Amino acid sequence: MKAIVYKEPFKVAVEEVDNPRIQHPNDVIVRVTSTAICGSDLHMYEGRTAAEPGIVFGHENMGIVEEAGDGVTSIKQGDRVVMPFNVACGFCKNCVAGYTGFCLTVNPGFAGGAYGYVAMGPYTGGQAERLRVPYADFNCLKLPEGTEHETDFILLADIFPTGYHGCELAQVSPGESVSVYGGGPVGLMAAYSALLRGASRVFVVDRVAERLQKAEQIGAIPINFAEGSAVDQIKEQTNGEGTDKGVDAVGYQATTGDAEHEEPAIVLNSLVDTVRPTGMLGVPGLYVPSDPGGPDEQAKRGMLLVSVGRFFEKGLRMGTGQCNVKRYNRQLRDMIIAGRATPSFVVSHELPLDQAPMAYEKFDKRVEGYTKVVLHPQG
Repeated sequence: MKAIVYKEPFKVAVEEVDNPRIQHPNDVIVRVTSTAICGSDLHMYEGRTAAEPGIVFGHENMGIVEEAGDGVTSIKQGDRVVMPFNVACGFCKNCVAGYTGFCLTVNPGFAGGAYGYVAMGPYTGGQAERLRVPYADFNCLKLPEGTEHETDFILLADIFPTGYHGCELAQVSPGESVSVYGGGPVGLMAAYSALLRGASRVFVVDRVAERLQKAEQIGAIPINFAEGSAVDQIKEQTNGEGTDKGVDAVGYQATTGDAEHEEPAIVLNSLVDTVRPTGMLGVPGLYVPSDPGGPDEQAKRGMLLVSVGRFFEKGLRMGTGQCNVKRYNRQLRDMIIAGRATPSFVVSHELPLDQAPMAYEKFDKRVEGYTKVVLHPQG
């Protein structure tokens, strides 16, 4: 089958690889109809991880079940399904508690597994024509038959639940004000989720015009940090108080206003200044224990200079960690079906698999409006 294979930093290629096969009675094989490129894929694409050549990318996947193992009971051939990016067993201590992003079974020695991602287990990615899904009864979410809502449902694999997770970590409540740092796909989903949860005002901080325009289109307030301090701009619009809650949808590759220099802790420190005393921060943005491309020796070891004293002084609270997609995806699916949510507004391009190398390059450079790319391996 055809798949997107990592070759070296800033280079991927469409190559022929072995078809996946049933390895356990609880597996299914899915014919992939949609798979998305994620900002997290760019960390590997840019050589900022320990990913080795040959890895097949793709942790945001949906499609049609082609084959089911003998032990699968609730999923059958022909079912349309979407999979959380988390690979989870469903029965370990963390899965039973709802922390499926930190499964203790699927990736021995590490809490958590994922498709097509370095250090997240032996699970081949879905930027390919087919995908093996383990523990299929638990990991497959059934969708209505047909092709309706294809670009909405694919976002249930990661960014819609992850954006919602950022709001859950910050405990966003009706009537509150929220600052979202980062207007990429996850940041836009966090802003959208805050509005769905009843936030009164949502500020989205970024410097890319297309992202700020999309934020404004959904009713958020765009803040261009290239035009001056985001903290000052937000405080000017909140009578000097700051917002009730804040979401970091950027992570460790945050940059200064001119985008010329990385400052890995700048978003965390900006949120400490932006959120009012006793407020809460949700941090779904990715931080890593090691970063070969970090701007200094501390950053390379995942150690950042965060304003803990100010954080403590203001009585702030923080929730962190990757999204437990299973906790949210069923309810978000039903909101899409009911017409209460249409997250596909973030999708900028739909492309065949053979255009993935070009899409990676343009998405990485943030050019030509490449906000969220969905690939269709079947054409």
